[in-house]
Amino acid sequence: MNLSTDDQRWNAVQQRHKEADGVFYYAVRTTGVYCRPSCAARMPRRENVRFFAEPAAAEKAGFRACKRCRPNAAAPSEDQAALVAKACRIIEQAEEVPTLAQLASEAGLSRFHFHRVFKRVTGLAPKAYAAALRAQRVRERLTDSGSVTAAIYDSGFNSNSRFYAQSDAALGMMPSTYRAGGNGVAIRFAIGQCSLGSILVAATERGVCAITLGDEPDALLRDLQDRFPNAQLRGGDAEFERVVATVIGFVEAPALGLDLPLDLQGSAFQLRVWQALRAVPAGKTVSYTDIARRIGRPDAVRAVAGAVAANPVAVAIPCHRVIRRDGSISGYRWGVERKRALLSREGQRALA
Repeated sequence: MNLSTDDQRWNAVQQRHKEADGVFYYAVRTTGVYCRPSCAARMPRRENVRFFAEPAAAEKAGFRACKRCRPNAAAPSEDQAALVAKACRIIEQAEEVPTLAQLASEAGLSRFHFHRVFKRVTGLAPKAYAAALRAQRVRERLTDSGSVTAAIYDSGFNSNSRFYAQSDAALGMMPSTYRAGGNGVAIRFAIGQCSLGSILVAATERGVCAITLGDEPDALLRDLQDRFPNAQLRGGDAEFERVVATVIGFVEAPALGLDLPLDLQGSAFQLRVWQALRAVPAGKTVSYTDIARRIGRPDAVRAVAGAVAANPVAVAIPCHRVIRRDGSISGYRWGVERKRALLSREGQRALA
């Protein structure tokens, strides 16, 4: 959502957009009260409205907080994000994965409510988040450890059998294969052309693992080879060509939507960021700060930017919908002009 001008902010107030909460506040001269954009209070006249970046600025100007929307208090969504962030830290620091009951008790919620809140904020159930975290540790240990067994135990698994039963979900392959740099893993790929230039789509048996954009097809293929140096790269067949056509169709007409299985290998933090990005609908934009808040890590804006930049599947994870808070376009892995074109097709205009 672009909120860089007063007209855009006023439009958000008229529509009571919850996504604008925390981005700005509006005050009404005739009542002396300031509110969140989503406040359900009676709609004021435009000429009586002023906008502020934070509650302190509104109060310094002589306005008092609305008793209905309580703009000087944390929003419920921010409170929940903070609870989930705390639960994530507990999971990350624990030697044994805490039970759902333990996490819910720590958050002061029922198990059912905690599970629902955690999944809404992170896109993952607590158990799945813990599994993603351990998968990340296994990938790191398999690279550094002297043996597969040591890597498994160092990552928090109590036994070899328990890990091997979950290794496909954790790594997308057997641990010895992963340690060998994906040796023997088959990856189908195809390179096509779209209005944004060359496009490469690659997939394992589990799902799409790469979507890249560029000017030169050879450069896209080299990038894929660098990412998967020991995998067996195979040209796509007729069935796979249909997958590529689906991706190209989405690039050309975002309203079509894109629903493809993905095979993503990333850290638990990256997975949270990517899940938050997938929740941003076409026609909307967010800032890095917005994403940091949504995953309950408002202090991790720079880390969020790093996770956005590491996105391996262009358009499938819509990192092009992330812009600066002032509405200007920030960097894009596949070129700023492509980002601008994608946003334009989705009905968004960002500052140069």
